Amino acid sequence: MPASRILQSLALLAALSQAAESQIRVPVTVDTLPNGLTLIIHEDHSVPVVTTNVWYHVGSGDEKVGRTGFAHLFEHLMFMGSENAPYPQFDRLLEAAGANNNGSTNTDRTNYYESGPASALPLMLWLEADRLGWMLETMDAPKVDLQRDVVKNERRQSYENQPYGLAFENLTKAIYPGGHPYSWSTIGSMADLSAASLEDVKEFFRTYYTPNNATIVVAGAVKADSVRRVARQMFGEIPRGPAIERPKPAAFTLRDTVIVLEDRVQLPRVYLAWHTVPEYSRDDAALDIAAYILSGARNSRLTQALVYDRPLATNANAFNSSKRLDGDFMVMATARPGVHLDTLQAVVDAEMRKLAAAPPTARELEQAKNAIEASFLNSLEFVSAKADRLNNYYYATGTPDYFQKDLDRYLAVTAADVQRVVRQYLLTNRVTLSVVPQGKTELAATRRIAQ
Repeated sequence: MPASRILQSLALLAALSQAAESQIRVPVTVDTLPNGLTLIIHEDHSVPVVTTNVWYHVGSGDEKVGRTGFAHLFEHLMFMGSENAPYPQFDRLLEAAGANNNGSTNTDRTNYYESGPASALPLMLWLEADRLGWMLETMDAPKVDLQRDVVKNERRQSYENQPYGLAFENLTKAIYPGGHPYSWSTIGSMADLSAASLEDVKEFFRTYYTPNNATIVVAGAVKADSVRRVARQMFGEIPRGPAIERPKPAAFTLRDTVIVLEDRVQLPRVYLAWHTVPEYSRDDAALDIAAYILSGARNSRLTQALVYDRPLATNANAFNSSKRLDGDFMVMATARPGVHLDTLQAVVDAEMRKLAAAPPTARELEQAKNAIEASFLNSLEFVSAKADRLNNYYYATGTPDYFQKDLDRYLAVTAADVQRVVRQYLLTNRVTLSVVPQGKTELAATRRIAQ
């Protein structure tokens, strides 16, 4: 072989080797206990800390019509004490060990997490096992009533008494047809929360808080063999629960809808919302990049057109919200004093038409990808963030170490992809919601701009 060919081959091998080494890898082991509990372990000995991240595969999307808010209510009840760790021992024991904990609920899952020194891991797992296996018997009406009132107060603070706080609840109700799992808010309605009985709550627990509906990620300065042994001791005797039938919403077409909501606000705000695609499906990444090009940076199109080039709005934001079963895309802008929402709507429509008529520039696309990649990589500095992603990837794709594939789908998006998704999803029927000061309905967006 000529020397030049040999050198070319060596260069190619070196490049391939370098590319392979630069791949993101988060090595894990995945085990399933006989009762169906999935245990994912990631060893990271960079710092002597550990995090446990438990996902119960139940969110507000699994609730029944007329019984909304249960998944979030349960997030609160899970901290009310169990048979061997009565309230408030869960928090006190962890704090004494130098650890912290919290939980969150969304449409698709409820999660609970603890972080602290590696020495606290047995305590973390024991507390999680005790409330999974030995909490139901301690559940009583006073606990439910107490947390029901806490959740109702949270709803008042974050929804009813928060400026623009009811916007998203009204939007989701308009985007998704009645009965769709995403047509109600995670916080639930006051009426449904009031109607929840102790037996309703217990039945929800028996159905969804079972080992076979849970995945535990343990990440940090641990040894996998030791974690497996302790986890089997803690969780092994908790019985498997019933099989769960997941909701399967029917396909639907969004109707053009205009809504006006009067609120105790100073400035009117317009929300535009479209029906899109589920997470990790084709076009999900391109829609995320489209959102960034519209409002992700100071020089983004909507930010420039509405906030800086002309002082029309105090802010402008676009975001793609893809979930396990479905997705939606929203644009929101708050008018400056004296600016009508029709003006904001016209500017948004004009920018959408521009992006549909011509693809984004190479510079815009590169900026969006760089920002998304930087944010993605920065999040991996924290073991707690890695643990949550491992759970997310496992539930959504079946592959906990989906990190590189997730990043690759963004890096593979082309300018033509962005142009296509804007044409396909964002120039179609939508929900237009105007939030205006009480008694000022004349400030609402009144017309749909021709496309």
